[in-house]
Amino acid sequence: MANRLTIAGIIQSTQKDTAVMDEGIVASTSGSSRVIPLRISEKLVVPQYLEQTYWWAYLHPKGVRFFERQWLVNLILWGNFARLRDAALAECGAELEGRTLQVACVYGDFTPRLAQRLATGARLDVIDVAPVQLENLRSKLDGTTNVHLHHQDSTALCFADGEFDQVILFFLLHEQPDEVRRKTVCEAMRVVKPGGKVIFVDYHRPSLLNPFRYVMIPILYFLEPFALNLWKQNILSWAMDCCAMRQSAHSLTCIGRVQQETYFGGLYQKVVLQRLPLPSEKNAEAHPG
Repeated sequence: MANRLTIAGIIQSTQKDTAVMDEGIVASTSGSSRVIPLRISEKLVVPQYLEQTYWWAYLHPKGVRFFERQWLVNLILWGNFARLRDAALAECGAELEGRTLQVACVYGDFTPRLAQRLATGARLDVIDVAPVQLENLRSKLDGTTNVHLHHQDSTALCFADGEFDQVILFFLLHEQPDEVRRKTVCEAMRVVKPGGKVIFVDYHRPSLLNPFRYVMIPILYFLEPFALNLWKQNILSWAMDCCAMRQSAHSLTCIGRVQQETYFGGLYQKVVLQRLPLPSEKNAEAHPG
């Protein structure tokens, strides 16, 4: 889900009301022409940090309706949505082959544009922990048959190791506390196959000369309390930690090509990590069976 900045008070409701309304919207699919199946797990609950911090932007149906406006998403990113969207899509190539995973839903037309690039026989999977976000995305993908939606947590993906050719996280990490963010990065690295890549687009520490640096500090502090940590740490370091946990003493062996670009005076970044085989995976390929 891409970042949205607004005043929480525009939505007058309690968190208890939010949970009830979300359940009603997700369950109400009768008479709909949408063809993408969506199964909501009763065992998977919305994380506490998300419910407490972002209920007004991501969980309440009124918030979803309010933020699902292309012009508003672009305004929130200071006019950079299309540029950042296209930078991520360019990494995927003009035509998407194989399987692609998008971790978390995004307001705006990011996912429909991504789905348009799917080659014949290719598939896009999208996960999100919030049912109302999945339902909102399904309404934007009316008639699409090669996109599959999953009610899952980004910290515990229900996919096999190396299942995807590429994994995309578009403005997700800044919304998560540090311990959740680390697990999300690890899961993204786990489910991408050797030779595949993980694409991150998110906030970055802007230049001292960028006036938006000083505008964004109070905005992020009050509305995005986990985002400023992305100014202090880099995504590559979290990915390296994941490799180290999976294969001790080989912390660099699962990361090949690393590409990083910054945008809008350094306020935003795109990081692309190519996944290489771990030593244990190389041995398995050399000695099948």
